[in-house]
Amino acid sequence: MGRVQDKVALITGAASGIGLATAKLMAKEGAKVVIADFNIEGAKEVAAEIKAEGGEATAVFLDAGQEDSIKEAVEFTVNTYGTITVLYNNVGLTNLKKDLDVVNMDLDEWDRLMNINLKSVLLGSRFAIPHMIKAGGGSIINTASMAGFASDSIRSAYGASKAGVAHLTKYIATQYGKDNIRCNAVAPGLILTPAAENSLPPAMLEIFKKYNALPYNGEPNDIGYTVLFLASDEAKYITGQTIKVEGGHYIANPTIADVNELMKNAQDNQ
Repeated sequence: MGRVQDKVALITGAASGIGLATAKLMAKEGAKVVIADFNIEGAKEVAAEIKAEGGEATAVFLDAGQEDSIKEAVEFTVNTYGTITVLYNNVGLTNLKKDLDVVNMDLDEWDRLMNINLKSVLLGSRFAIPHMIKAGGGSIINTASMAGFASDSIRSAYGASKAGVAHLTKYIATQYGKDNIRCNAVAPGLILTPAAENSLPPAMLEIFKKYNALPYNGEPNDIGYTVLFLASDEAKYITGQTIKVEGGHYIANPTIADVNELMKNAQDNQ
């Protein structure tokens, strides 16, 4: 208990999935948490749940595609709790129907994803950093993605935007480190959020698990605990890094799972 005691954390996209899990963990460990989400009713429910469990939280509406809304969420945090010492830029969107290969993708969707996935990270940091400097420092954590490190047959804009998040993280860390502001990112692999489980068939989830080094897929708390660590003083000498939380899905020769299965079948048939 108390790993982030009395820190003030603004968490975007916190009404569900990874953001929700992180908000609950942060509050359990002593942070005052602002739940920022487009789904304001869902954000209010999460804040109420945290308070019912003895934590401190409040909710604010956030449209991550609008500069004024991001600024207002930061100002709301400071006005409510006096400062902001942790910012978790977690909002991100993907679109499997419009974000296709580079020849066939919807160019308006490219612009939309760059705005929400990448520019919102820039703006959240831009508005929070002056307050963190006044507070004597802080920690910014950004949600990148393994799509920013490994390519795919579709989701070109999503992958490019998340690669941008990972690199922007380094720039923020470099530019504001002397102000005692750390900036790191987390790159999730497949995480079993409600959205993922509702949109991906069980067979697809099994494919991901097959190619993991570990025998299971990730859960929201796996990201939440990583963010909690980066927000805490335990990570005071870590900055400019992107931590890949992906179950070892990307560490091996991509043929290894199929080769192992082939060899096992050969042994079984001897």
